[in-house]
Amino acid sequence: MEQYWLFVTMCILLILLPGPDTAIATKNTLTLGKKGGLKTILGTCCALLIHTLAAVVGLSAIIAKSAFIFSIFKYIGGGYLIYLGVKSFISMRKQKMEILKEDEVKYDDYSCFKQGFLTNLLNPKVAVFFLTFLPQFVDPNNHSFLPFVWMGLTYVALTAIWFVFYILLLNAIRTFMMKPQTQLAIEGITGTVLVGFGIKLALEKN
Repeated sequence: MEQYWLFVTMCILLILLPGPDTAIATKNTLTLGKKGGLKTILGTCCALLIHTLAAVVGLSAIIAKSAFIFSIFKYIGGGYLIYLGVKSFISMRKQKMEILKEDEVKYDDYSCFKQGFLTNLLNPKVAVFFLTFLPQFVDPNNHSFLPFVWMGLTYVALTAIWFVFYILLLNAIRTFMMKPQTQLAIEGITGTVLVGFGIKLALEKN
């Protein structure tokens, strides 16, 4: 494997860029606490492992070369993000109609995992990223699949480390953000961001 530490540096810079994964992890951490955020990022990392496996066996190449398949993934992923955004708006409206005590909030761990998992898995740009980014750091004369596996696992590990730190930081300031007015703002802003990401993903050129 060539320039491994350059690969690590580039991964860190890319992971720090906010995207749909960050948006959904932020929402679930601020509304459900540390447990919800960690469940969300667990789902994200599981999806990244699938993308790594897909890149190794060549499925990502099919997605990248076929405009039809790419479009299917793009519209499904964009639609799911829009669904999550609309769901945030609905939740915001419900909070306006009733006052919920903190001990009455139900923690749906499975839902948090599923949101993190599907948000990442249904994003075709992640599959294309693994296909186009990883080969840049591998010797073209090396036909082994092991370097791709190692780089994929490195990316997943760096993602997990960053998001765990991020979630713990958010949870530390969560107590200052639990006012009903703040929660309404979080739901509204997150809903807008998710809908925006979904529309951008759906309308983006192949």
